[in-house]
Amino acid sequence: MAGLFWPKDTGAPHDPYFAAINAELRKHGPAHPCLVIDLDRLDHNLAMVRQVMGPGRSLRIVAKSLPSLPLLDYVMKAAGSHRLMAFHQPFLSEEAKRFPQADILLGKPMPVRAAAAFYDQLRGSFDPARQLQWLIDTPQRLAQYLALAQGRGLRLRINIELDVGLHRGGVAQEQVLLSMLGMIERNPAQLTLGGFMGYEPHVAKLPRIFGTPAQLHGKVMQRYQALKDVAAGAYPRLLDSGLTLNAGGSMSYRLYEKQSLINDVSVGSALVKPADFDLGLLAGHQPAMFIATPVLKKLDGTTIPGTDWVGKLGAWWNPNRRRTYFLYGGHWLARYESPRGLLEHPMMGYSTNQQFVNGSAATALAPDDYVFLRPTQSEAVMLQFGALVILRQGRIVDYWPVLGSSDQGPRPDSDSSSKTINVEIASHA
Repeated sequence: MAGLFWPKDTGAPHDPYFAAINAELRKHGPAHPCLVIDLDRLDHNLAMVRQVMGPGRSLRIVAKSLPSLPLLDYVMKAAGSHRLMAFHQPFLSEEAKRFPQADILLGKPMPVRAAAAFYDQLRGSFDPARQLQWLIDTPQRLAQYLALAQGRGLRLRINIELDVGLHRGGVAQEQVLLSMLGMIERNPAQLTLGGFMGYEPHVAKLPRIFGTPAQLHGKVMQRYQALKDVAAGAYPRLLDSGLTLNAGGSMSYRLYEKQSLINDVSVGSALVKPADFDLGLLAGHQPAMFIATPVLKKLDGTTIPGTDWVGKLGAWWNPNRRRTYFLYGGHWLARYESPRGLLEHPMMGYSTNQQFVNGSAATALAPDDYVFLRPTQSEAVMLQFGALVILRQGRIVDYWPVLGSSDQGPRPDSDSSSKTINVEIASHA
């Protein structure tokens, strides 16, 4: 009768993977919510990405999706890439200082005042005239950047955003593109053309009624090629062989394996695979980051303030409400991952202080155990917990600060950490 009139028990204890991490965190981890990164799984994902990067294609690492300088350093070395895509001016300034040899492309158009702030804060040997491309979407913004360059004696590399089907801005009309290229050609002392960028996540997310990812991607490439041909026909001197022709993203990077137009492919979130990236094109990738938060309290049954009978009735009817756990923190952009079968209560709502969750007896949690959640995205969630807890083979090996934070994290215990982290990419069968 269970399942017909009564809900099935969906609970289960931690599987061996999470049981090992739980034990490690109980011994050596921070006794508060943290975000853990599994380097072995990240290596596996990076190996898959590298398979797509053949001759004539370079990997550009999306910094907003991996917002930690040590994490970016690890990925850049492991991938053999010095290319970054930046999205936030304060972080751009940190990245230029930490990686003075990096080639950086902005991933979104910035207010000209943000560009001015970058030059105000610039320190070190990073040379933006050679190593930085500002993404520009309209003639009006290009005029603002030209005025900045003229006023400060700068030479700016300009990458023009193309609307290749996403319709989130960027150049869609040929005449607009030609006017921007004309402005660049007329002002060679202040502006140079770095290339083009066309972002297309819709190819992986649109319902199949609109076409397969490959079909939609084909339309994107046709549009990209058409705009590039218009530019080459009108301004051949601007389009040299060294242009950055950027496209792609974590949801679509695999579609670039057999094309010859794009020479610069962006990838970030696919390396840690948050839940929003559970897509067919990323089926071989493994989740490599989790929120881990301690259980503060364990109670039998479910008690609802002011209406005890509602909680008792629910626990009698639903085996998945026969334990109550109060977690350290909560209400993150994340889904419960382990143990299986945890669920929130509609009458208790959400708490960022002590989240109320139910589970069956099979979840087998005790106070000080950890509950694991899988973030739905990386960039916002990874910045909420201070230093990242870095795992290698299930053991804590380091703590890496996130961008914009002074929290370096505690030093790992000497008996549970290594002195160095090997930059090795696991082979992908």
